[in-house]
Amino acid sequence: MKVLFCFTALLASAAAFAPQASSPRTTVAVQAERREMFGILAGAAAAALVPAAANAAAGESPRFSVFGVIGDGTSYSEGAAYGSDQSSPLYSPYSVYDNQGDNSAYKPGGKEEIDRKVAILVETKNRLTKLDRYIQRKEWYNVKDELTRYMYETRGAVRGLSETPAQKKAATAFFRAMEDTYTAATLRKQEVCASSAAASIVTLEAFVKTL
Repeated sequence: MKVLFCFTALLASAAAFAPQASSPRTTVAVQAERREMFGILAGAAAAALVPAAANAAAGESPRFSVFGVIGDGTSYSEGAAYGSDQSSPLYSPYSVYDNQGDNSAYKPGGKEEIDRKVAILVETKNRLTKLDRYIQRKEWYNVKDELTRYMYETRGAVRGLSETPAQKKAATAFFRAMEDTYTAATLRKQEVCASSAAASIVTLEAFVKTL
């Protein structure tokens, strides 16, 4: 509040030395000055109250609990106890979740995860079959969009399902066919693009057979 008082006093001093107009001012001008003054005072008051809100108490600095045994309930660390109040080890000292284990909701390699990735491959084949029509029409932007719009999910699914050397080899062949298709579309080489698109479908089917 001292900042607000000093700022108000400064405005009053400046107003005392301001030149007075020789002619009387209109009511509109006076009201405009009042609105401007109230706006300045409101801004100064808001600026003066920000430190108090951030510090939680006037005159006190922000309190943190860093690597403490028990966290400070009023600190910016959200009162974390750094695992001292948990019955099992945490993922990290700043986490409220346990380490990955038998009780985890998510288990890598589970049936639901595999089914989701297989469904991605099915949708990928549906999208790859659209490429031939785009290539025949020389719609290169559609070819490139189709290879980037959903294929991020495809790469994740293929890599996630690739475990054996044979599967990884088949995955590499599929990725190479897709990249060749994209490159040919960029260079607008119709024949190369068509053959690469057909190869991407064949290599995808070959990968699926390895699962």
